[in-house]
Amino acid sequence: MTGPSSGSAPLRGYRVVDFGTAWAGPMAAQLLADLGAEVIKVESRERMDGLRLGRPIVGEDIAGGDRGLWPDLQPVFHGINRNKLSVTLNLKTEEGLDLVRRLIAASDVVMNNYSPGVLERLGLSYPDLCGLRPDIILVSMPSVGESGPLRDILAYAPIIQALSGLMSQVGYDGEEQLVGELQAPWSDVVAAMHAALAALAALRHRNLTGQGQFAEVAQLEATTSMLGEGILEYQMTGSVRPPSGNYDPDFAPHNNYRCAGDDQWVAIAVRSDEEWEGLRRAMGDPAWASAERFSTKARRLENVGELDRQMSEWTGQQSADEVVEMLQGHGVAAMKVMNIEDQFADPHLQEREAYAEIEHPLVGIEWIYGMPWLLSGTPGGVRAPAPSLGEHNGYVLGELLGVPEAELERLAEARAVY
Repeated sequence: MTGPSSGSAPLRGYRVVDFGTAWAGPMAAQLLADLGAEVIKVESRERMDGLRLGRPIVGEDIAGGDRGLWPDLQPVFHGINRNKLSVTLNLKTEEGLDLVRRLIAASDVVMNNYSPGVLERLGLSYPDLCGLRPDIILVSMPSVGESGPLRDILAYAPIIQALSGLMSQVGYDGEEQLVGELQAPWSDVVAAMHAALAALAALRHRNLTGQGQFAEVAQLEATTSMLGEGILEYQMTGSVRPPSGNYDPDFAPHNNYRCAGDDQWVAIAVRSDEEWEGLRRAMGDPAWASAERFSTKARRLENVGELDRQMSEWTGQQSADEVVEMLQGHGVAAMKVMNIEDQFADPHLQEREAYAEIEHPLVGIEWIYGMPWLLSGTPGGVRAPAPSLGEHNGYVLGELLGVPEAELERLAEARAVY
């Protein structure tokens, strides 16, 4: 597969070798797989992807006590590695590395989120790959970059989020910040999006020029690039932006407000004076809303604490659904703060196919996140479940690379295919 084709999957005809582990690298390759690329995940029992490890949280013990099945039952792995093929090649053996080289020579893109130096020690640096295929594209996702004084640190998402400055923006002004309070791997997703776009740009460049590329996507830099306002504020004023909770200098009110019921909340955002008038009408124009201190957006921002107290008193008297219906009916941005169950049942998200139904051979029907974007002519889609470990050894090694069956058996015994 070395060229593009038309149809609903725009990357059909391209082959990607995925060395990704954990979240960021595998998700970058998953985005390409969703768009139709043949993505071959290179892994091994010698060193499994961390998302395959541990006891799977899938309800009853569908493995029947067989821990050998656990690597194929991890729910998070299933979402991030759908639409892929799996081949088990032990990169600690020369025969395993030889098979990897042959696979790369028959592919278009190589993706990895290894630490700097790993590919070089394996003999798979960019110059080495160009010797296998001159127009190859290599996308590497080191934590903080291939160069610089921090290049050798080991960093997962929480560390990258701290180094980038993102962690300092999480919390409420005036409260003591907790170390590590942003645990969601937001930077993994951001880096994955950047790396997928880098691969697409490199493919387009190759189609126009015939030249391959080496794209470095430092996860730290990808994350920091999303903090433009805080960085520019410091450059222009010398002040460090503190954590500000839900405060926004362009909106008032702008917060989550408690409603009637158990842990029920609604998010409300008002940007203009016209929207404020819609909010007043929805609330029945209470006397407090006519006060001079709330008459303009500038005044509401000056008195945002009192504004939030008044809003909370009003929302606390009705359900979140009632508040949303009233406010949206008057052109005010409002939405219920949804838990996971609410999100899954939401008719809008269902209609937009935010969740995809897939049948896994071991788990059965399961729901995973759907396409992150909906393109009209080339939408791609979730076509196949995540592969079991080494599920496609026969196709990749036997059919694609032409390794005889007897040789495959010998390689398996030697743990080169393992």
